[in-house]
Amino acid sequence: MHGYSRLRTPPPPPSRHHRRKNTGVSSKTISSIFRRRGFLLLAPLLYILGMFLYISFSFNFHHFLTINNNLHSHHPPGSIYRTPQLFHNLWPFMDSYTANATIHGNKFMKAWNLKEHQRWKPCAKRSIRETELPESNGFLIIEANGGLNQQRLSICDAVAVAGLLNATLVIPIFHLNSVWRDSSKFGHIFDEEFFIQTLGNHVRVVKGLPDDILLRFDNNISNIVNLRVKAWSSPTYYIQKVLPQLLEMGAVRIAPFSNRLAQQVPSKVQGLRCFANFGALRFSEPIRTLAESMVDRMVKHSIQSGGKYVSVHLRFEEDMVAFSCCEYDGGEEEKHEMDIARERSWRGKFRRRHRIIRPGANRVDGRCPLTPLEVGMMLRGMGFDNKTTVYVAAGKIYKEEKYMAPLKQMFPLLHTKETLATREELARFMGHSSRLAALDYTVCLHSEVFVTTQGGNFPHFLMGHRRYMYGGHAKTVKPDKRKLVLLFDNPNIRWEVFKRQMQEMLQHSDEKGSEVKKAGGSLYNFPMPDCMCKQVDSKTGNVTLSNI
Repeated sequence: MHGYSRLRTPPPPPSRHHRRKNTGVSSKTISSIFRRRGFLLLAPLLYILGMFLYISFSFNFHHFLTINNNLHSHHPPGSIYRTPQLFHNLWPFMDSYTANATIHGNKFMKAWNLKEHQRWKPCAKRSIRETELPESNGFLIIEANGGLNQQRLSICDAVAVAGLLNATLVIPIFHLNSVWRDSSKFGHIFDEEFFIQTLGNHVRVVKGLPDDILLRFDNNISNIVNLRVKAWSSPTYYIQKVLPQLLEMGAVRIAPFSNRLAQQVPSKVQGLRCFANFGALRFSEPIRTLAESMVDRMVKHSIQSGGKYVSVHLRFEEDMVAFSCCEYDGGEEEKHEMDIARERSWRGKFRRRHRIIRPGANRVDGRCPLTPLEVGMMLRGMGFDNKTTVYVAAGKIYKEEKYMAPLKQMFPLLHTKETLATREELARFMGHSSRLAALDYTVCLHSEVFVTTQGGNFPHFLMGHRRYMYGGHAKTVKPDKRKLVLLFDNPNIRWEVFKRQMQEMLQHSDEKGSEVKKAGGSLYNFPMPDCMCKQVDSKTGNVTLSNI
């Protein structure tokens, strides 16, 4: 009984003192030991499995990053200059394409769709009358800044303001521009006597201030108050703010004066602008003489196309490429040269805080100057073959030997100032960018077709002048550069497709050639209807041009 009782009856729970003293191994301890041993046995397997998962994850993550980086580094279509590759692929087709003589002879005419009933006639003086001028309210002195055509804009606007204020205009002072670096005076570029005489019945113009007026200011023009007029100021502003000071002091100065008069002004004021630009401003005798000779020489060189030639305003000078912040195919050397050019001409402007230069975005947006190669491919696609005589108006082309070579390859009958005029003829103009630009302006003005590649005042004024001279229609090619960069970035495009795209672009330029000025537009670019007249015969629908 006793033994059975001992076996069946559970022992009493040990006292706390007993538990502390007991050094034996319990069943729980044994179980814990076995669990730990099991873990130790599994640990190597878990480690190997973990390493396998880590390596697999690392490989997949790296692969993901590579794909992601490639996606982000992918350049949008048109953002990289790849035109040389396209030219390499299309040149065999260009080279073998020759139009027959009949088609070529008519190409200049077939490109344009000028309708007879849309013709306009120059009449810049229609809104101003030749009447005796009242006594002058004082002298207006302005400072024309910028290049040739920005100066031209300032001069014409100054004539308009002088007429508005009944002021006597002093022959404008030309500011020495840090980019153009031309020290020419008004009389070096424009015919001063002709300007004064032509405007004589509309606005008084003098070469300088009279002695008695100068004496008031200690014989120093700088002592005359310089009015800081905001850009695009209205005629009302001039009447209310400028005229009182003019009457009080007898002379006022406005410097700088570029774009200081609003586009929308009364017809009489607008008429003075027209007359100044198209009637009173002509180049100085030395410029006219050489320029006319250059035009005659271009006509003689263009005998295969009936004396007609294409002129191209090529903006690929170093300063222009630098200012555009675009990249071409010159690599690190080009980037270094452009950094130097930007610093030389604009003194830290492109290193300002938060200024980010995005060459690819500039190109896609159509803000990059077309290269000579791109201009040549465009013209060949439009149908102007290698018998076309081309005049290139430009300053010193960036890396000329490299970039001009393919254009000369496509158009062997290519000329510039340097090939049309002798070194002796050009000698008196060298170092004067505005005078050289005047020579280019004249040759482009008389060309059958004018091609603009980058915008700016030169094509702006030239297109308007050509509209004024040629019945309201400027035969001008103004390419869609956003579309062009996409085409130039497609090395697999077929020649037939490229040609069709270029001819559509030419047709679009033709449609824009006879645009009429819209509200807020510039009459220097769109002279209709402010500076030109149109008459339609109601019976025949034809235009009858009257002597207005």
